[in-house]
Amino acid sequence: MLHGETIHSMLPQDLPWWSPDHAIFFGVLYGVLAVIGTGVGVVVLKSIADTLKEKRSKAH
Repeated sequence: MLHGETIHSMLPQDLPWWSPDHAIFFGVLYGVLAVIGTGVGVVVLKSIADTLKEKRSKAH
């Protein structure tokens, strides 16, 4: 194992970013996770908005 590397954690502060293969892999990994997380967040917010709109239209 190289100096500064750890195999126990995938947190960004524990990654050896100076190694190009690690930087590319984890950069893509966290980018994909951000896109998925954003998509799920948008869907949840739209679902909440639709539910509230539907409740308001049924109340009248």
